[in-house]
Amino acid sequence: MRRVQESSVGKRWMCTACVIGLLFASQFLRADQIVLQNGDRLTGSITKSDRKNLVINTEFAGEVTVQWPAIQQINSTQPLHVGLKDGQTVSGPVKTADGGFQVEVAGKPVVTIPKDNVIFMRNEAEEAAYDKALHPSLLQGWAGGAAVSFALTGGNSETENLALAFTADRKTAHDHIGLYANSVFSTNNAPGAVPATAANAVQAGTRYDRNFGSRAFSFVGADFQTDALQSLDLRSVISGGAGFHAIKNARTTLDLLGGLNYTREDYSTLQRNLVALNVGEELTQKLGAATLLTEKLYGYPDLNEAGQYRAAFNFGTVTKLKKWLGWQNAFGAIYVTNPPAGRKTDDIQLTTGLNLSFSH
Repeated sequence: MRRVQESSVGKRWMCTACVIGLLFASQFLRADQIVLQNGDRLTGSITKSDRKNLVINTEFAGEVTVQWPAIQQINSTQPLHVGLKDGQTVSGPVKTADGGFQVEVAGKPVVTIPKDNVIFMRNEAEEAAYDKALHPSLLQGWAGGAAVSFALTGGNSETENLALAFTADRKTAHDHIGLYANSVFSTNNAPGAVPATAANAVQAGTRYDRNFGSRAFSFVGADFQTDALQSLDLRSVISGGAGFHAIKNARTTLDLLGGLNYTREDYSTLQRNLVALNVGEELTQKLGAATLLTEKLYGYPDLNEAGQYRAAFNFGTVTKLKKWLGWQNAFGAIYVTNPPAGRKTDDIQLTTGLNLSFSH
């Protein structure tokens, strides 16, 4: 009787071990796997590939990025979206065969693809995120920041200085919307100080770019400015034209722009309407991992009166201290050849302070 019981217990243990073994093996059967040129194997879930790198999410090492040339074999059990050079995309489990890839498309014959013909691979989640990025809602995809600086003195000097700056950008595969605003206000509260207001200027604007291919784009924009010390109540500039991405990579963007603009200037002593050319360049450069540099230079030759023009230059840096916190420096200069009588031809703004960044 005891032998029968021992035999029964042993069988139960064997069945339990078999079940555990099958469950353990099934995890590997359901997982994706890549084999490297040196024979190493990585098992997990393939996320994406762009022909330079492949990303696979493993259970114990987390997300691992592997150089594409180092991969010898791919075997995915989950469907992958595979993009081809001719613009087509096929979807299904992928495995390496005869130096290329075979994709098991549901309800169709197996598709064989040469390795050099593959542009990208994405899993379902990455493909959904990519499609969403192509057609985001107007409230999605925004990134930017706001900077604030304040200085106060007392005693022998009595001054107040406030500088505010705001930027926001929304970039998609098809277009770009940019917003900006900055202001400087400074007073001298000492008895008899002249002028009592040392600075009171505000600038704001927006621009919309529409891409045509990978390099060319068109744009329309609107810019507004007030400057109390220059007796400028409001300068409104409506512009439009075309641009070209002379440099466009992960670290550097250099845009060349040209077009026309209509300007209306309302000073306290005069009003004038101008039609001018719009010629400029914009540079964005990443400096290391934490600092972003931006620079803009524009010239506006007056078509109404030869020899008259307006020029604007902006330069700034933002250095990240934390994910949401940084330090911002901004310099701006505007030059006008024909200001109202008694006013200077140039205005300069320099601000520095904390930058609070956001993304949505």
